Parts: sequence; C-alpha cells; structure tokens
Amino acid sequence: MKITEIHVYSVPLPVKDGPYRMSSGEVWALDSTLVKIVTDAGHVGWGETCPVGPTYQPQHAAGARAALAEIAPGLIGADPLTPVALRRRMDGQLNGHRYAKAALDIAAHDLMGKAYGARVADLLGGAVTERVPSYYSTIVGDPDETARIAADKVAEGYPRLQIKIGGRAVEQDIETLRKVWERVGGQAIRLAADANRGLTTRDALRLSRECPDIPFVMEQPCNTIEEIAAIRGQLHHAVYIDENGEDLATVLRLVGQGLCDGFGMKVTRIGGLHAMATFRDICEARSLPHTCDDSWGGDIMAAACTQIGATVQPRLMEGAWLAEPYIDGHFDPENGIRIEGGHIRLPDGPGLGIVPDESKLGAPVASYA
Repeated sequence: MKITEIHVYSVPLPVKDGPYRMSSGEVWALDSTLVKIVTDAGHVGWGETCPVGPTYQPQHAAGARAALAEIAPGLIGADPLTPVALRRRMDGQLNGHRYAKAALDIAAHDLMGKAYGARVADLLGGAVTERVPSYYSTIVGDPDETARIAADKVAEGYPRLQIKIGGRAVEQDIETLRKVWERVGGQAIRLAADANRGLTTRDALRLSRECPDIPFVMEQPCNTIEEIAAIRGQLHHAVYIDENGEDLATVLRLVGQGLCDGFGMKVTRIGGLHAMATFRDICEARSLPHTCDDSWGGDIMAAACTQIGATVQPRLMEGAWLAEPYIDGHFDPENGIRIEGGHIRLPDGPGLGIVPDESKLGAPVASYA
C-alpha cells in the first residue's frame, strides 16, 4: 500500500464562551490544521494538530502548515502501515517540528486501523477500558467563580480538576486553591495546580509552603527544567512536567534524574501516537502518572487522545483533556467525541472511530500528490 495524496485543511475553532485564559495569555479562537492521507488502495486516514496560540509553546498554526509543505511531498509513495519507517522518513526531510509530524502520524494510525479493521487503541497495545477518564481545566479567573465551577464539575463526575494559576499575584493563586479546596475537599477528586510556566521560583515555593494541607500536584510551575530542579527538594507537593516535556530524550532525562513525579503530556508535542505509546511505556516502567491529551483540537485530536488514553494502566492514568467543552459542533456529527459524566467513551469503529464531514472543512489549503 502506498500514499498517493495528502491534503491539508485549515479549520477555525472559536472558543465557546471565550476567552480561554492561561498565565501566558488568553485565546479567543484557534486555527486547527487537519491532514487527510489517501492511498492507492482507497483507504483514508485523518490527523490533526492545533497549537493553543503562538505563546503557549514554540508552535503555531502557520508553522505546522509550513512544516507539512516540507514533509508531505516526500511521503508520496511511502507505506502508511509502517509507522517507524514513516517517522524516520519524516525526520529525514525536516528536523524537529514534531507537532506537525504528529498530524501525519495520527492520520497514518487512523488509516492503518481502517485497513486492518481495528481500533487505534488495539494497534497501540490494547484498550484496558472502554470509558476513559477526563479532567476539567478551569481558566485563570476569579477565586470564587473558579471554586464554583470546580464544585459543579466534581458533581458532573470529573475525577480530576486542573486549576489554572500564574501570571498574576501569587496571593490570588493561593486564595483560589484554598476556595476550591473548601468546596471540593473530602470528595474523591484529584487536583492539579497548573501554572503553565507562569510562576517564579519564589512564588512557587510560597504557594507550596502556604498550602501544605491541600493535596494538589504542581504542574509545570516554572518556565524551565533548571528552575524546577533548583526548588524541587524544597516543595511540599509533587511536581508534574508539562511544557518542558518536549521530546522522548527530555522525558528520559527527567525520569532518569528524578526531576518530576508525573507528566502532563500532549500527543502532538511528543510527535504523535507512536511516540506517545513509547512515552506511556517509559512512565509505566517507573510508575509515573500522566495525562494523554493535547493543547487543543476537534474530534480528530480528541479521538487520538482517547485511543491512547484507553491503553494506559488505570492507576497511572490522570485523564485525557479535550477541548470539546469549548467548541461548538463536531467534525463528525454522528460519532463526535464527547465528555459525559467526566469520562469519554472509546469509539467503536476502526481507526480513530470518526469520519469527518468534509463539507464542514472547506477546500484544502494545500494538496500533494
């Protein structure tokens, strides 16, 4: 089987009830890049990558499409059923840019599943659940409103909450965490205080020292690995790495040096589903909890996160975050990925389990054949 066509789409995703606010800024709308791979056997696979604005990480929508323009022509004639060879072929054409390559990797896994009549989760080792836990992420906002939303989401059935902090006076972050805990403490809920690199080491230390009674994990409190390493031994809370977990080599460094207690991992950041499965196995070898999510995206990205999330050992699964609550509509109106009761049902169909309605996507912005 050989790839004969690759089509690239740009699809706007306005933020419902926006903006989505983090320590690094606020986002009102996202530009998602979809990839469609077609083979000489008539099989089709879909992938997606959607950076959450240009300041969250060194990734942006125009960059993804520029990278795809470098890579896609060289994949015509390649076998999509050999993910390792496909990844090496992509690396031979462009250094880095894993977030763009991830869209092609996801599309290849979707196509492979359809060709073999298997779900992507089964191709990646086998699903251990049909109901993948999710988690809800609040925005950086008013402490009382954040506490109200947190209580509502616990009542809905979410097993984990991610409370956004950072980018403001640390006193407000401390107040927010205390008010959240007043509302949800004593319930079966896990908490993460996610600064998205927005705290100084001074404020991270103060936050942890003034909240020793609240059992949250500190997710990516500071900007660099070096900053986190400098204060790790002085913190009262476990530390999860998110944005700094840029590739498998960095993950190995963090795990080997004992610099974290878990990860928030993005499928596109690490390079796609093949790399994500390797990451999953590294974490299992060291009993490190982690998420299986992405920065943003529609049904294709949501399906990819759900498929890999279904393969994670349950005691290590911190949830699959989806942008679905912030998006109106679905690429696949019938089988679109939805969060219900704080969990996501694993799709039944082969591949990713969804088929986008191409009439909703508009014309491709680029095509390669």
